[in-house]
Amino acid sequence: MASISLLASAPTGTEGVLAPEAVQFVGELVTRFSPRVDEILAARRSAQARFDKGERPRHLDETAAVRDGEWTVAPLPADLHDRRVEITGPVDRKMIINGLNSGANAFMADFEDASAPTWSNVVGGQRNLVDAVRGTIEFEAPETGKHYRLGPQGATLLVRPRGWHLPEAHAEHEGRPVPAALFDFGLFFFWNARELVAKGSGPYFYLPKLEGHQEARLWNDVFLFAQERLGLPAGTIKATVLIETLPAAFEMDEILWELRQHAAGLNCGRWDYIFSTIKTLRSDPAWVMPDRSQVTMDQPFLRAYADLLVKTCHRRRAHAMGGMAAQIPLKDPEQNAVALEKVRADKRREVRNGHDGTWVAHPALVPVAREIFDAGMPGPNQLHNRREELTVTPEELLRVPEGQRTELGLRHNVRVGVLYLEAWLGGQGCVPLYGLMEDAATAEISRAQVWQWLHHGATVGSEPLTAARLERVIEEELQHLRDEVGAARFEAGRFRQARALFERVACSPVLEDFLVLPAYEQIVSAERSPVGLPSLTLGTG
Repeated sequence: MASISLLASAPTGTEGVLAPEAVQFVGELVTRFSPRVDEILAARRSAQARFDKGERPRHLDETAAVRDGEWTVAPLPADLHDRRVEITGPVDRKMIINGLNSGANAFMADFEDASAPTWSNVVGGQRNLVDAVRGTIEFEAPETGKHYRLGPQGATLLVRPRGWHLPEAHAEHEGRPVPAALFDFGLFFFWNARELVAKGSGPYFYLPKLEGHQEARLWNDVFLFAQERLGLPAGTIKATVLIETLPAAFEMDEILWELRQHAAGLNCGRWDYIFSTIKTLRSDPAWVMPDRSQVTMDQPFLRAYADLLVKTCHRRRAHAMGGMAAQIPLKDPEQNAVALEKVRADKRREVRNGHDGTWVAHPALVPVAREIFDAGMPGPNQLHNRREELTVTPEELLRVPEGQRTELGLRHNVRVGVLYLEAWLGGQGCVPLYGLMEDAATAEISRAQVWQWLHHGATVGSEPLTAARLERVIEEELQHLRDEVGAARFEAGRFRQARALFERVACSPVLEDFLVLPAYEQIVSAERSPVGLPSLTLGTG
């Protein structure tokens, strides 16, 4: 009998989510597929070892027939034909309601980069989505008394489960944490797939951080099993894959091929893509990035990546989704005007490039992005725009970005990294900071850049970055944060814990694969300590 053991009780108000039949379904997924997750993580480690020795990601010789063949993905359902504006956010009740009511074509409920995976957030998010799918979700803000409920014209719902690398420490199978991807997917699919189909929609997903077609094949097999188990036709599930790792950029055709019965498109997950590029090429002293603010889509390696994604998708009749506009509305009118113009410029670039839609992080940006895409894309999508004139070479995908590394950029990385970690350790995964909506992806860039600069002794400002200088900068920025947030807020928060974690990953001899893995250990330890449960050390394999 397939089973998993829950190491924590259901949070208040979520008891039905973890009903025995739902947990049993997740257990079946875990029993059948977790060995293959282990194989994938082992393959990632082997690939990174080769990259550390100088090998580079490449187009695979063994899949040339897939790249050269003439084939397309299965047709899309009606509510995925037009995806010109999608909004993303965490899985709390207020955000789900605001996302579905935002006027966007689709809302992606995010269990990954925008959500800190406390047990309350994970199970509570599933409860919120059950209510949202049934149209019964409501929320009253305790601080204002304002009541939130769904409007009549909601956005199409998509869900992003956590990636293959992440564990769910509160559920075990054979003494090990279960893959968080299967936990998130399994609970949502079990409770909502049939309900969504009955409403004329379907279970639609975003798949994060895939590194190649074998990982897509695993998701496809999970989909086939889940659909058969619940009596739904193969192809009911539709999934958009985020191309947010450097290795995956060389396997776009193959990823769509593996998922062709279920594929809805590919997305330019550009923030994680920047982080992945740093991580993949971490041992190359020639591949050291400038300040994060200078690594824009105008950089040739990012422009080549976006061009290849559009060309690949349209050849296969799949949607090519643009990236996130991370700006948020600002109170100062002049600053707000500058921020909105940056959003408009970014969306003009995307629609001219052939993208079929784009992402925003705040409801106020939905009409801004819609205006640009309505003007540049009169039809529901641009699948007809094949971009056949484009040729993107491996050398272009691997071109080092140009720019400066500055003292200001170093300090901004430290400050944002510590602020974000402080919020994440407190259960908040999506944080407005200095005019941008920061999530785990942008925090990964901040800490990985600092590691890269320190590891290679790169010149930052007028001199090479050393451990002593970095320690001094971190201490100074912590004092600035104390002044910024106030002594009472600082002492009541987790700033010292966040500082220690940031310093640990920035100064580690080897770049940590993912910032959220050591951070999750601290969340789990804090959750277990009050009830006397043992702390847990988590790994990626």
